[in-house]
Amino acid sequence: MTETATTIVGILFGFAFYYPLFMSYLWMTGGLYYYRHYERHDRPYDEPPPLPEYPPVSVLVPCHDEAANIAETVAALQALDYPEIEILLINDGSVDDTGSLIESLAAHDDRIRVVHLARNQGKAVGLNTAAMVARHDYFLCIDGDSLVDPHCLKWMMRHLLRSPRVGAVTGNPRIRTRSTLLGRIQVGEFSSIIGLIKRAQRTYGKVFTVSGVMVCFRRSALHDVGYWNPQALTEDIDVSWRLEVRHWDVRFEPNALCWILMPETLRGLWRQRLRWAMGGTQVLFAQYRVLTRWRHRRLWPIYLEYFCSVAWAYAMAIIAALFVIGLFVELPPMLHVATLVPAWSGLIIGTTCLFQFAVSMFLDSRYERGYGRYYYWMIWYPLVYWILNVMTSVVALPSVVLRGKQRATWKSPDRGIRPANIP
Repeated sequence: MTETATTIVGILFGFAFYYPLFMSYLWMTGGLYYYRHYERHDRPYDEPPPLPEYPPVSVLVPCHDEAANIAETVAALQALDYPEIEILLINDGSVDDTGSLIESLAAHDDRIRVVHLARNQGKAVGLNTAAMVARHDYFLCIDGDSLVDPHCLKWMMRHLLRSPRVGAVTGNPRIRTRSTLLGRIQVGEFSSIIGLIKRAQRTYGKVFTVSGVMVCFRRSALHDVGYWNPQALTEDIDVSWRLEVRHWDVRFEPNALCWILMPETLRGLWRQRLRWAMGGTQVLFAQYRVLTRWRHRRLWPIYLEYFCSVAWAYAMAIIAALFVIGLFVELPPMLHVATLVPAWSGLIIGTTCLFQFAVSMFLDSRYERGYGRYYYWMIWYPLVYWILNVMTSVVALPSVVLRGKQRATWKSPDRGIRPANIP
């Protein structure tokens, strides 16, 4: 029994150490291959290639308490370099001045239409409502606080026009809120973690999720999967999986830029990351059958990747718990954790993290000048965000089980300290 327990403990500690190292090098390898195979030969992001045709696009913007942001969001949409769009603003039970503001915006632009929902029913219901009244067969869906790049739609539409099996194209979000340590770390995170992972996933198989802050859909693909699920906490993860289970392709387009606001307080960051973790956990429960079907084998890597990330979070939580228990109770030597302060293993992981950040910032440097000045802030990433990710993943699992099938409604997020203009 002691030998078995020792083996289990060895596996626990080995998994906690080697898993992030393995995934880091896997992401770097996949990201660099993506860059060499897809991205390297692209034009500059502000010079999109000509398309064989320019079908009209409906822009869906669900809004809940967006009075502080919606005017500049709409202004960015009005500046889109695309021949024909309509802008659908869905006021989902806002209690601020969002309703009157969007009515005023619609009065000055006949491309804008407004729909008011009497009460807060959630982003998925807002998107479904907009989809039902949209005139066109392609949807650009954005959040009510996002600023899209003028050329993003052309970059995204090239995928949808090249292949009839492409159901969705996700863009490349960039962080606007950079006034605090948390904001600056997120600049690197969206490049080295989110952007790099999407490149790697596109290389190895399927993309785990579109970025709900800006994504372009084919209407027929959404119709095939029943549009957005009102019970999903993260409608973007949920719809991505339902599309890919139905064999629709989901693409990542790094040239399709949008500028977004992110939390810059620990409370706001906790709420956001817990919702993300719960949304991912919902998918683990909802889509486990893909592992039993050979026709869904291309989804196995991203399912197992997320499953292992949750398992890693629990492994780290167990190690931390053993350390705390050992302060008060004498544990067997094999369970004794002397310290949580990183030693040589922490040095290896920290060096690998900085290497990963350097690779990802190289890949993203073509989209933003002066990007390297945020590199040195990233030394704090493992300390701040790994602890946060462990805690949210551990809390998310029982929260999803206890939550059941409630409808997901809106809550106004922390959007940081807004800059005067785009960096």
